[in-house]
Amino acid sequence: MPADRLHLVRHGEVHNPDRVLYGRLPNFRLSADGRQMAAAAAAHLSASGRRVAALYASPLQRTRESAEPLASTFGLDAVIDDRVIEPTNVFEGKRMKRAVLNPANWRYLTDPEIPSWGEPYLEVVERMDAAMRDAWAAVDGGDVVVVSHQLPIWITHLAVAGEKLRHDPRRRRCALSSITSFERRDGAWREVAYVEPAATGTSIDVGAV
Repeated sequence: MPADRLHLVRHGEVHNPDRVLYGRLPNFRLSADGRQMAAAAAAHLSASGRRVAALYASPLQRTRESAEPLASTFGLDAVIDDRVIEPTNVFEGKRMKRAVLNPANWRYLTDPEIPSWGEPYLEVVERMDAAMRDAWAAVDGGDVVVVSHQLPIWITHLAVAGEKLRHDPRRRRCALSSITSFERRDGAWREVAYVEPAATGTSIDVGAV
């Protein structure tokens, strides 16, 4: 039999003193608070009493570090899956408040439906769905945890809910170290829970695509 439930866990707070959009840039690690957030997510899943049978993570440093307390808690090795990585974005390394005011960048803002500044939303949906289906089918019962990023998790939520993929990034319901949970019924995903186990009130969360 396949998995019982699949959890998409967002990484914890990133050390980002310059407050840039970090995207897929290397060497963006968790902050000290980010490590505590990741531990809180692992503790929440452990306290639920559900058996976790497999753990996957994006290849970026912040997600691999966020997977460490999950790996320790459940005695698992994190399998790296490139399909759950952050999308590409032309504004990587820039501060968004400045970048959008620069006329040279306006050509990247012409079509928010795609979006014109990065990887198409539909491609993100397709690769996330493929990774989730493979992870779902790879275990014999128990839950699967996938540590990913805000945009891939939020766009998966929108797709599963049948909502438009175009959205305002400032209004995403996907806090640091949050857990969005799904089950697969009759060949389709169904979202069953969303929780924010970590305290994020004072966190810096400006680097997401």
